[in-house]
Amino acid sequence: MNTSNPALRPEVFREAHREAVASESTMTMQGTMVKTSALLAAVSIAAIYTWQMTFAGGNAMPWMIGGVIGGLVLGLVVSFKPKTAPMLALPYALAQGLFLGALSAVYAQRFGGPESGLVLQAVTLTFGVAFSMLALYGLRIIKVTERLKSTVLVATGGLMIFYMVSFALSFFMKSSPVASITQSTSMLSIGFSLFVVGLAAFNLLLDFDLIERGANEGAPKYMEWYGGFALLVTLVWLYIEVLRLLSKLRGRD
Repeated sequence: MNTSNPALRPEVFREAHREAVASESTMTMQGTMVKTSALLAAVSIAAIYTWQMTFAGGNAMPWMIGGVIGGLVLGLVVSFKPKTAPMLALPYALAQGLFLGALSAVYAQRFGGPESGLVLQAVTLTFGVAFSMLALYGLRIIKVTERLKSTVLVATGGLMIFYMVSFALSFFMKSSPVASITQSTSMLSIGFSLFVVGLAAFNLLLDFDLIERGANEGAPKYMEWYGGFALLVTLVWLYIEVLRLLSKLRGRD
C-alpha cells in the first residue's frame, strides 16, 4: 500500500533495502528525524531571508515563482532518484524556504504586516499538529491500518483532482463554484480548509509509518535524507493549508 506522499513509495524502500544488505550503515528513525531537523532549519533560513527582503520593499513574486519552480524540479528528481537525496534535499529545502517566506509575507501584508501574528500562528499550529500526530503515532493511539491508508489515499487523490479542476477553471471563469469553496471566507470554505488540514495531518501518519518500516527493514543510510525530504513535502503542504485557513478566519472578522 502506497502512502499519499509520492516521495514515500514502498518500492523505494524495498529497493534500498536490497542495496543495504551488504552495508553496515542503515537507516534509523532517529537519524531521519535529525535529517528532517536540518532540512527544517534550511527552510527557516531561506524563509527569513525572503520575508525580511519583502518587508524591506523588495518584490516577493520572483522569489515565490523561483522557489516553486526550483522546488518542483528538485523534488521530482529526488522522488525518482532517492540516491540524490543527500545532495539535493538541502537545496530543495532552501527553494521551499524562499517560496514560503515570500508567500507568508504576502499573506501577512493583507492583515497588517508582521505585527498581525498570522504567520507566527500558522507556524505554531503546523508544528503543533505535526508533534501531536507524531505522539499519536508513537503511542499507537492511532494505528496505521490498511483501511486507514486506503481512506487517506482515496481522499488525497480526490483532493488533487479537485485542485486540478479548480486550476483549469480559473483560466476560463473569473469566478466559479469551485473557487468559492477554496478561496472565499464562507463557512463552507472554512470547513473545506479544516478538512484539508486534517487530511494533511493524516498523511503525516502514513509518512511516519513508512519511514519506520524502512528503518526496520534496514534501508541504507542515505534513505534518512530521503525520508526527511518526504516528511518536508507533507509539512510544507500542511503549513500552506493552515495559513490559508487562518487567513479565511481573519477575513471574516
